[in-house]
Amino acid sequence: MYNETGVITDLIVKAAQKARLETSDKPEPEHTRPVKWPLQCTVGPGLEGAIACESKVGYVNGLKGWLIYRGYDIFDLCAYSTFEEVCYLLMHGTLPTSSQLEAFKKKLNSYRFLNTTLRLLMGFPVEKMNAMGALRLGTNLMRQEFTYMDQERGRPKTIDAISSDEDSIPMETEPKGERRAIYEFKYSRQHKRSKFKQHLEDASGVEACYHLISGVATIAAAIARIHQGHMPVEPDPELSHAANLLYMITGRRPTPVEERIMDIALILHADHGMNASTFASMVVASTLSDIYFSVGAGIAALNGPLHGGANEQVIHTLKEIGHTDNVKTWLDKELARKRKIAGFGHRVYKVYDPRARVLGPLAKFLVKRNSTIEPLFQIAKKLEEEVISRLGEEKKIFTNVDFYSGIVYSCLGIAPEMFTPIFAVSRVSGWTSRVLEYLQNNRIFRPRAMYVGEFNKKFVPLFLRDESTN
Repeated sequence: MYNETGVITDLIVKAAQKARLETSDKPEPEHTRPVKWPLQCTVGPGLEGAIACESKVGYVNGLKGWLIYRGYDIFDLCAYSTFEEVCYLLMHGTLPTSSQLEAFKKKLNSYRFLNTTLRLLMGFPVEKMNAMGALRLGTNLMRQEFTYMDQERGRPKTIDAISSDEDSIPMETEPKGERRAIYEFKYSRQHKRSKFKQHLEDASGVEACYHLISGVATIAAAIARIHQGHMPVEPDPELSHAANLLYMITGRRPTPVEERIMDIALILHADHGMNASTFASMVVASTLSDIYFSVGAGIAALNGPLHGGANEQVIHTLKEIGHTDNVKTWLDKELARKRKIAGFGHRVYKVYDPRARVLGPLAKFLVKRNSTIEPLFQIAKKLEEEVISRLGEEKKIFTNVDFYSGIVYSCLGIAPEMFTPIFAVSRVSGWTSRVLEYLQNNRIFRPRAMYVGEFNKKFVPLFLRDESTN
């Protein structure tokens, strides 16, 4: 067994050693202390640089190339942990004991079976839908199966609600830094359950998060099967989360190596700070909507090409280049056109993305067994060398997580259209963990826009407007 999966662990350990050596002289972490509200900070367009909350879930340091989950370095988690352990860690704050992990796995296993949800989903033309659209639909259908929130009794009591589009403080006053909203929904989450629906949850707590971690994986795999013209495959209770995902997509049990690498890929994508999809999930949750809708918002945000989909584009790029001999000419043309190169550069990282440090060696390991993908990997290595030699030192543009993840997924039998849904399958754990954390001291998100329009314009009746155009 060690000869197979142990080699993978060794690759990760070596990648960690190299990363720590290359970034040891970089500045130490910033923004890692408790916040004294109200806080003064420099904010750019799109809330860039704004501090919205405190978090213990995860930390990204772009200058040192760090990715931390609950205090644990991503390299150590990839080398020695499992996705199930990491999910538990993100959600509960500590690594599980043996008994806690076993109980957690049993729950994940039971929640993988979504017969009602899949039956409803297959009533839609999934084969004609893009995978992310189908995934978001499936998540909403999960909400219907597992909760009573779509029923009339699931609505918030309007008598306890503040007015529409209200906020906790008037926007024309200075924020005072209260940790909680002054006005919130006061409805009780302890609804009486129907004797016919004892399994239904109120979609507000940990159990709903467990449902989503398992269920989104099942839905994504079913979508992959339907797009291939096949029927969905039921999960296997004997398999791990990563192994089940591959099994339900491909219809065959993965090898230990495939399972291990899929597990690592899921760990790498589980959380990544306050990115767009995480923020979208938290904004929805802050209104005291439920976690299913919050995850649906995360999926919707991830669907945008500025957030998800770059690894799919990398595969198209490598196929377009066609051969290692064409790399320099192709790159010259793209840079002359001032186009961004998919798989390079990052909003946060100004050094080599730590996730790419892991995925690169894993891709190299896998292509040795896959003659179809191996030529693409050789093109990728050549392209990486050229881009970093030209843009790395001067513009701090290095390889990011998307550059090699598509090659890894392709070797595992996953179609390019499913790359972003697989991202979502993993990121559900991060979305839900941050939502649960934020709700402990919830305050509805309500930034303001700077009005730059006109004042005192005179209203012109419709008939006069019509006359002025004649």
